[in-house]
Amino acid sequence: MNKQLLGVIDATTTHDNLKEMTTHRSLAALPIGGRYRLIDFVLSNMVNSGIRSVAIFPNAQNRSLMDHLGSGKNWDLNRKRDGLFFFPSTNVAGSGTGIGCFEHYSANLDYFYRSTQKYALITNCFTVFNMDFGPMLDMHVASGCDITEAVNDKGSMQLYLIKTSLLIQLLENRKATGYTCMRDVVTDLQQPYRICHYKYNGFVSMIDSVETYFKTSMNLLNPQIWNSLFLKERPIFTKVKDEPPTRYLKGSKVQNAMIANGCQIDGIVENSIISRGVKIGKGTHIKNSIIMQKCNIGENCVLDTVIMDKDVKVEAENIIIGNLQSPFVIEKGTIQGALMNK
Repeated sequence: MNKQLLGVIDATTTHDNLKEMTTHRSLAALPIGGRYRLIDFVLSNMVNSGIRSVAIFPNAQNRSLMDHLGSGKNWDLNRKRDGLFFFPSTNVAGSGTGIGCFEHYSANLDYFYRSTQKYALITNCFTVFNMDFGPMLDMHVASGCDITEAVNDKGSMQLYLIKTSLLIQLLENRKATGYTCMRDVVTDLQQPYRICHYKYNGFVSMIDSVETYFKTSMNLLNPQIWNSLFLKERPIFTKVKDEPPTRYLKGSKVQNAMIANGCQIDGIVENSIISRGVKIGKGTHIKNSIIMQKCNIGENCVLDTVIMDKDVKVEAENIIIGNLQSPFVIEKGTIQGALMNK
């Protein structure tokens, strides 16, 4: 299978409902689960499905994404042949808003000409799932479909399987057809292609708002959902960081939480996700919250239903409370002091 499928990840997407968390990073690089990024899921799925050539098309905010992916070593994609290809944003005008932007792909058409894989798998970068693409390819080939779209109970997963030669044809003829992306093709009732649908029944969450991000993160604390996503035989890979174990000081208490390495816990953590290198002061109570990397929370604070981006400092005696419909988001690198109490 690895000689048949070319992986193409569209990382150009932005969502207005996530702008507080994607101002300084690509949506694909948004942290989730304490130690992962959103792109880890689809990229790991491709690698676990035997795909050995993956192209990533990012938007302009790509520094964090490039730092995370590096050479692709953590996904076994640092290869002499094929491997990981990262194409900088072309900032083309009128490129469309759907997954599989034809203008972006056309700016790198030589890549598709040189590809030896017969089929291309085009995906988004913001879906949390664990899927084997082998059965989808088998169905696509056996049924003679031109384009196969993955769907679940909620509709399209914005994931498309197509012959590489047909994709090149669509790119070359985009101005004549008016198609700007894969969505345009599959939703055009007049298009001449045979469109099929592959039903995926596993856990799927598409992160398109603060609410879906928060809900999905909290779902990861459910052992049933966690076990359906993080499979021993199909692991989710991420950038490896060597950090010491977390220190739990005397009097600290942790209940139903995920805590990454390198933290220092001197308070109470309940039903929350704590990323690497976080410090939580004595007497502080964190509940139903997501605390990202290297945050420093002072003593005797209360945080409930909060999403705290990286490198935030919360001074002592602060109370910050959101709600399930609208979690309180603290932007990256800010300081929450006495005048910022909520």
